[in-house]
Amino acid sequence: MTATATRTAVLRTDDLVAGYLPGVNILNGCSVDAYQGDLIGIIGPNGAGKSTLLKAIFGQVKIRGGAVLLNGEDITSLKADKLVGKGVGMVPQNNNVFPSLSIEENLQMGLFQRPKVFSERFEFVTGLFPELAKRRRQRAGSLSGGERQMVAMGRALMMDPSVLLLDEPSAGLSPVRQDETFLRVAEINRAGVTIIMVEQNARRCLQICHRAYVLDQGKDAYTGTGRELLTDPRVIELYLGTLAADEDAKRDARETEA
Repeated sequence: MTATATRTAVLRTDDLVAGYLPGVNILNGCSVDAYQGDLIGIIGPNGAGKSTLLKAIFGQVKIRGGAVLLNGEDITSLKADKLVGKGVGMVPQNNNVFPSLSIEENLQMGLFQRPKVFSERFEFVTGLFPELAKRRRQRAGSLSGGERQMVAMGRALMMDPSVLLLDEPSAGLSPVRQDETFLRVAEINRAGVTIIMVEQNARRCLQICHRAYVLDQGKDAYTGTGRELLTDPRVIELYLGTLAADEDAKRDARETEA
């Protein structure tokens, strides 16, 4: 990767304040920068505002302060359909496929604004996810969690986004499927898509991302490269250490039950 100073800031949030209920803010001045070609990780404890950040960027949560900029243009007030047209895609954590539709029909839904380029985009997406081409007639509702995640990411990619927002793509997946998902995310990024990824699997996220932000109480508490944050004592104590303790507790519980 080239130095940040020589690259274009594709997406920026500047002191973002946002929330769902009147008078209750989830984001309390959150600033994040994503540069051309970046794979950005967003980690933090439950309730830190990670998913809310993506929803605010994508016009799904009321923004009460600050700004969202796309290539220098203020897009703070734009809704999701307008953002898609400007090259921003999002894959939500839940309800991210149309279960009654086939894989191919799900992908077609991602091209509602550009239906004439289906063949071109289908070839690109199935180049990343060859399994989708082989099973294009299969109903999405019959797929496993990992396969649904491929369909959801594929549908977002059909619009040829310059920025892709991923909300916990590994959630609910087996360890093997998680590894596959992270490999696919890295492939999408190498294909030229700037990615901002919220992720529960903090260690794995930090291993593959170029830079990351640790959110705490709706603010960007720490930032650095993935490698820097993996070894940052503050992050280990506040977040990664807690994850390790939780894993130890789960392992002890399994051994006790055995």
